[in-house]
Amino acid sequence: MKLSLSLLFAGILAGVSASNVVELTPDNFDSEIGKGKPGLVEFFAPWCGHCKNLAPIYEQLGDAFAHAKGKVVVAKVDADGVGKSLGQKYGVTGYPTLKWFDEKGNIEPYEGGRDLDALASFITAKSGVKSSIKPPPPPEALILDVHNFDDIALDETKDVLVTFTAPWCGHCKNLKPIYEQVAIDFKPESNCVVANIDADAQPNKEIAGRYGVSSYPTIKFFPRGGKEVEAYEGPRSEQAFVDFLNERCGTQRAVGGGLNDEAGRIAELDTLAQKFLAAAGDARDYIYKEALTLSESLGETAKHYIRVMEKVVNDQESYIEKESKRLASILSKRTMSPAKLDEIKMKANVLSAFVAKKLEEAQEKVESVIGRATAEL
Repeated sequence: MKLSLSLLFAGILAGVSASNVVELTPDNFDSEIGKGKPGLVEFFAPWCGHCKNLAPIYEQLGDAFAHAKGKVVVAKVDADGVGKSLGQKYGVTGYPTLKWFDEKGNIEPYEGGRDLDALASFITAKSGVKSSIKPPPPPEALILDVHNFDDIALDETKDVLVTFTAPWCGHCKNLKPIYEQVAIDFKPESNCVVANIDADAQPNKEIAGRYGVSSYPTIKFFPRGGKEVEAYEGPRSEQAFVDFLNERCGTQRAVGGGLNDEAGRIAELDTLAQKFLAAAGDARDYIYKEALTLSESLGETAKHYIRVMEKVVNDQESYIEKESKRLASILSKRTMSPAKLDEIKMKANVLSAFVAKKLEEAQEKVESVIGRATAEL
């Protein structure tokens, strides 16, 4: 029984410690590399900090091509230990050094990014073998290139924010998740576009040169109407981008998606809402009529104010509180379409204009309205 448990335990340990990265030494290097199978080889040193950072990614790379061990090799050499002679043979002077060996043993230095996607893409391009890595979701930012850049960025009916990036750029990688969220935030705004272009791709370099892009990421705003292109030099946070685009595009988007608390609000009707809430009787009726007249020239959103006033006029004082709670519940669940949620948010914002934050001030304003109404009678 003890023997069986020992064997089982050893098997578990072996499974845990198994690696799909081939360890090469002077004894097995020639039998593994350049014998009909291409491969990527990392020359590392155990004490090297950059090697330690790369190690978990490289293990994932081995796993990603484990299904194709007969077609391509992912390997490593301790070039400061047992494989020191191999490091010397292949001109390794720093760690980690990565080299690609084709099926005949011809060598090409790897100079791309050291993230999993870059490494896997390189192996796929060289060997034709696809990795088992699931492809990333499609980007939220609109992707521009030499074929569509002018049609979109220079469209005089649209405001367009463009990040000029490079795949290998660390700052670009840090910016990407933030920028993707900004693209989601502004997805409902067809005339306020959040876009990206790979400015380091050879076909796109003419565009990068045209706009003086010399470092990455460079961010530029292309305003509607053919106005002068503006360099974005603000913070690279979601809040900063949202504030910038709201100001430039005339939108009212919120961080995290949806509309902000100002969407749908109309200053003139906000004032009347406060007066209306503090008034009673004939004064309230006068304010309602004034709001009704004013709303005719203020668009669809103004009608929300009128509906609230009509509910309250019909002795439904509790309507504001109940409806506010109902709309807040809908917004928190976010199960409706973005367009419908925007509509709900504007209604909720209008309702908040009727909350008596400064009731005393509103009461003073009501007295002046009563005086004016009396004079007209």
